[in-house]
Amino acid sequence: MSSDGPSANGAGDVPTVLVRDSEGRQLLCFLEQLIPLDGNDYALLTPVDTPVCLVKIAADDDGDDEVIDELSGAEPILSVADVVLQEHDLTLVRSAVTLTVSGELEEPDPEELDDEIDPDDDDEESDLYEMLIQFRAEGEEYGLFIPLDPFFVVARMENGEGRLVEGEEFERIQPRIEAELDERELGEG
Repeated sequence: MSSDGPSANGAGDVPTVLVRDSEGRQLLCFLEQLIPLDGNDYALLTPVDTPVCLVKIAADDDGDDEVIDELSGAEPILSVADVVLQEHDLTLVRSAVTLTVSGELEEPDPEELDDEIDPDDDDEESDLYEMLIQFRAEGEEYGLFIPLDPFFVVARMENGEGRLVEGEEFERIQPRIEAELDERELGEG
């Protein structure tokens, strides 16, 4: 039996695309959807490696954990994370869009996660994340967290490579891509 679509475990013949950001960093992604808009092909992609975010963990229970988006000054902290990850045979990659971790990760068990979801909880900040590692750097506690929601990347295809869609261009085309995907889903259903 052969199927043209990606297999359920993601190991089928899903094409991969190398995405570059404006600073030349790269991220290898699986191609999920191709959406033509304004004479360009836009690709909806998911990273091949596991996306992670760096979080400064609040010292007291009342404080809020802080996601560190600006990584330019975080190199000393990331180098500590490198060492901790190496103990688990994992590698931290400073890729385009997001930090990623390559190596064999244990997959989170979806059944265990369901217990933690509170349908009445409208707190936008409490998106589901799973802590990968926690470590101490520069006198503070930090963690690398894996987002449990699918992590999508939008790129414009140029000569077989993806160019990361950022800033104003992203804001302009994102609603159109979402509308196109909704339409496709309706067409399939």
